[in-house]
Amino acid sequence: MELLLPGALQYLTLTRFDLAYAMQQVCLFMHDPREPHLALIKRILRYIKGTLSVGLHIGVGSVQSLTAYSDADWAGCPDSRRSTLGYCVFLGNNLVSWSSKRQTTVSRSSAEAEYRAVAHAVAECCWLRQLL
Repeated sequence: MELLLPGALQYLTLTRFDLAYAMQQVCLFMHDPREPHLALIKRILRYIKGTLSVGLHIGVGSVQSLTAYSDADWAGCPDSRRSTLGYCVFLGNNLVSWSSKRQTTVSRSSAEAEYRAVAHAVAECCWLRQLL
C-alpha cells in the first residue's frame, strides 16, 4: 500500500502545484524506499489533510498576458551535482502550468542553471502561445 502512495500523490500534483517539489524529492528514492522516505510521504499526507481547500482555481478576468517565472539551484543534488529547476506560467492571474524537476546534465555555473530554467519556461510559454 505504501508503495502505491507516491503514484497517487504524483497524480495529485496535476492540481496541487504546492506539492510538486516535495513529490519530486520523494520520487528520487522510490526505487529503494526506506523508513525516512515513507515518513516523508506521511508528512505530505498530513499537509494535504490540513490544506484541503487549496487547489487550482481559475478566475474570471482579463487573460491577455502570459507571464512566466523560473528559478534553479546550482548543483543542489549532493550525489550527482545536478541542479533542480522550476517554473510557473500565468495566463492573466491564473496559474496554468508549472514544473519542478532535476536537470538532465550538470551545470557548470549558477548562471547556466538559471539559463536552463529560463529555457524550459520559454519553451512552455511558446507551446501555450500556440494553443491560444
